[in-house]
Amino acid sequence: MFTLVIIAVIVIGSATLLYLGRGRVRGHGAHGLKRRFGPEYARAVARQDGDTKAAEQELGARVKEYGSLTEQPLSPAARERYVTRWAAVQEQFVESPQQSVTEADALLARLARDRGFPDGERFEDQIAALSVHHAHYVQGYRSMHAAARGQSDTEEMREAMVEARSLFEALVTEQPSRPGPAPLTAKATRHGR
Repeated sequence: MFTLVIIAVIVIGSATLLYLGRGRVRGHGAHGLKRRFGPEYARAVARQDGDTKAAEQELGARVKEYGSLTEQPLSPAARERYVTRWAAVQEQFVESPQQSVTEADALLARLARDRGFPDGERFEDQIAALSVHHAHYVQGYRSMHAAARGQSDTEEMREAMVEARSLFEALVTEQPSRPGPAPLTAKATRHGR
């Protein structure tokens, strides 16, 4: 009888740990969503006028819709083309900031699409999917997208380009996404980043 009680306690304890662990792995729960989404979590709460439950539902829906998306690898040639084009767009900024930001915005949309994210035709769908996999980098893309629509001065466009570069670097590399700057390829470094 004592053995049955011990087995029951072990089974119940294991089931509880499995249940709690499963929620963390999926990124559900306030702590899991905060960790997974970082600055996107705060943005969602602000957009929901401080209603954390509504923000968590929104972010949970994003995870459900885009969490199983698998990023597609880039061929070395495609990676090289993207790195070269990004460097050219950055160099063009001094002469024509608005054109540079517009081209960088389109380049990021194509790169995200080529990596398997929704097409950039519906920016909100693409940014929602990107936020699930690259939450720490999407604000720069948002800023650049707004700047590409002519809603920023030159300094704001420059800042948007600098900020959006982190998402570009995360998408152009083969390494899984992680917070912090992503490494560039050797050729990208030669182009002055």
